[in-house]
Amino acid sequence: MTKMAVLGAGSWGTALANTAAENGTEVHLWTHNPKQADEINQNHTNARYLPNAKLIQTLTATSDMTSAVAGADIVLNVVPTKAVREVAKELAKTLELLDHTVILAHATKGLEQGTYKRISEMLAEEVPVQRRSALAVISGPSHAEDVIKHDLTAVTIASTDDEAAKLLQKVLSNRHFRTYTNHDLLGSELAAALKNIIAIGSGALTGLGYGDNAKAALLTRGLVEMRRLGQAMGAQPETFLGLSGIGDLIVTGMSKNSRNYRAGMALGEGKTLAAVQEDMGMVIEGVNTTKAVYDFATQYKVDMPITAAIYRVLYEGLSIPDAIDELMSRPLKSES
Repeated sequence: MTKMAVLGAGSWGTALANTAAENGTEVHLWTHNPKQADEINQNHTNARYLPNAKLIQTLTATSDMTSAVAGADIVLNVVPTKAVREVAKELAKTLELLDHTVILAHATKGLEQGTYKRISEMLAEEVPVQRRSALAVISGPSHAEDVIKHDLTAVTIASTDDEAAKLLQKVLSNRHFRTYTNHDLLGSELAAALKNIIAIGSGALTGLGYGDNAKAALLTRGLVEMRRLGQAMGAQPETFLGLSGIGDLIVTGMSKNSRNYRAGMALGEGKTLAAVQEDMGMVIEGVNTTKAVYDFATQYKVDMPITAAIYRVLYEGLSIPDAIDELMSRPLKSES
């Protein structure tokens, strides 16, 4: 039997851990909070992150990293971006202590604040190569709130190691959760981060009272920007037309289950960014990602007017109506 450790008992980590456990995998879900581990083990619930959801009884939780990782074939990191390095350092120490090597995967969507590094780059820096046989990323259109209810879902597992990707594919796939593989780790991670920016913009349009036409235009032109930057940075352009790209963009940019979309809605309704962040109570990955991508666009000389407009709203105090006016008044051009 394949053994898997999932690090991070938020909504997405719990949903993925539950999916793998339902498929017969031995799964240990690690959380830094002992009370949360007790709730999962005793009540088979995670009320804070997945209200009303009942978890499979074979899923076990622990606040002890060693207990979670011992004997694991796969370690799946699903902690917020800001916690990735801290948790990865602890994982590296644990693997060294156990003299153990694992497939190291993650399902976190963001870029490191300050360095702008992707999650796989952070993990590779913190976990020695002799303790990880492969790196992989899970991405695609997948709200945890829907996955836990067995809504039909399809995601991508990206890795340069085919065998590692196929093992993850086997562990996670079933009749309601389908996985595909690809080799474009860079593109999958970039798309997963970039779509959060566009989702903020889409939510802002909703908050201002705009309809489906406006959001469809924003998502379509936003995808052009995502693909443009991805190509400049070395990603495969087709990745942005798949589940990691357009798929994730649609679900994040059109649903109130998305924190980035809800944050944008609140901004469109007139709330300040500080108030939105306080009310949300969870990380809004797109806010930090906007600054990173704005700088990437400058560095790689890529035209990203939507991203630039959202950056100015978040960091320079530009009003959303003025940002929309500027975008709609740009010189006319060909789509191709």
